[in-house]
Amino acid sequence: TETKTSSTETKTSSISVSLSSSPTSVTKNILSQRENLPVTFADVSRASVVIKGGIKRTTCEKSYFLSELIGANVFLKTEFRQFTGSFKERGARNALLHHLREQGEEEFKSTGAIAASAGNHALALAYHGMLLGVPVTVVMPKVAPIAKVDKCRKFGARIIIEGAHIGESKEFAEILAEKESLTYINGYDDPPILSGAGTMGIEMIDDVPCVDAVVVPVGGAGLIAGVACAVKTLKPDVKVYGVEPQFCASYTAALKAGKPVPTKVTPTIADGLAVPVVGPHAFEVARHYVDDVVLCSEKQISIAVLRLIENEKMVVEGGGASGLAALLPGGALDKPHLKGKNIIVPLCGGNIDTTVLGRVIDRGLAADNRLCKLSAVVSDRPGGIAKLTTLMSEHGASIKDIYHERAWLQANVDQVQVRCVIELQGKEHMEELHTVLLEAGYPITWQVLDDTG
Repeated sequence: TETKTSSTETKTSSISVSLSSSPTSVTKNILSQRENLPVTFADVSRASVVIKGGIKRTTCEKSYFLSELIGANVFLKTEFRQFTGSFKERGARNALLHHLREQGEEEFKSTGAIAASAGNHALALAYHGMLLGVPVTVVMPKVAPIAKVDKCRKFGARIIIEGAHIGESKEFAEILAEKESLTYINGYDDPPILSGAGTMGIEMIDDVPCVDAVVVPVGGAGLIAGVACAVKTLKPDVKVYGVEPQFCASYTAALKAGKPVPTKVTPTIADGLAVPVVGPHAFEVARHYVDDVVLCSEKQISIAVLRLIENEKMVVEGGGASGLAALLPGGALDKPHLKGKNIIVPLCGGNIDTTVLGRVIDRGLAADNRLCKLSAVVSDRPGGIAKLTTLMSEHGASIKDIYHERAWLQANVDQVQVRCVIELQGKEHMEELHTVLLEAGYPITWQVLDDTG
């Protein structure tokens, strides 16, 4: 049985320019090589027309609060407001329409499509498959959020849970595609997927023509490949930066190796970006356009999610908020050369489990020094703990949880160790309370999150 795929052989090319070349010949050489990439601006332009009636044209508006915080004019592209909650609808619809044209409606609708996805691509493919009458099978890893799995079922897709991460799910899906004669649609590497994702870049330039930089989350590199192709073609001087989580830096590894290579994956808040190997087509396109790629920590992602909830009233998943995470104070893109610039940040997805959201908010509060954990030694006589809690109360600390233990304290037998989780107003408040408790004679140990979160 033959497997129908939309993948083509990876076209390899590299920009090699002689030092003696004139500026004009250098430009022609670069443009010539870009025209031979798996995806070109012409593909993105066609996709923009094809999918126009089936997706939302999301807003790209300036955020007053985040602009003040970051020191630049920050515009948020609200892709999480697509019907299924992410930008993936662009590529999914474009890919399905592509196969309907190439294979013919009768044949494609009789066999169907299959994909491996942690959730957002699965949702998008299931939804648009339902709209276009194409049967869809999605293979999801065991770590896929419950909310995404349930929504896929509601759209009528066949759901298969297989694999510890997206890489293992992909292997299973490819085998099943061959066995059942399905068309495999790679959610971050098929050319029609990249072209569809790139339509966001055209909208960005339309909405913010004065843009200086675009900061894009990176997982399998399909989004940044398409967006960078569109943005750099329309406005070559705009800087395009990628951001990926430290716990799955597959694009960074590919840059070092000069080709896509397997990368260790550690469970991350940015689950939608946890792709162990970037797509070869996506990498080939992205490396010709993207200016730089940086990393962000779990702590930074948590704070970004928290800032969006508090300042913008937007619920965005970890992967979708990673671009913003790099721009916030202390992030990898918190740099002088970006201050005062016009920066667009796509918020790529908003599909996050409620339970995960609660944990992310708590982590964000802890990283922000507004939820703190401390240990103190107090008298084990009546009123010993009361004196400590009264002192904290008088200085604005709200106790969220408290626990005391006697057996593991190597001190006087009439003393007890108290562990408290308290709510504060921030770092200055924590330092103030720390000073007060020390002056009152309490030995204090604080537990603080490090940069890895």
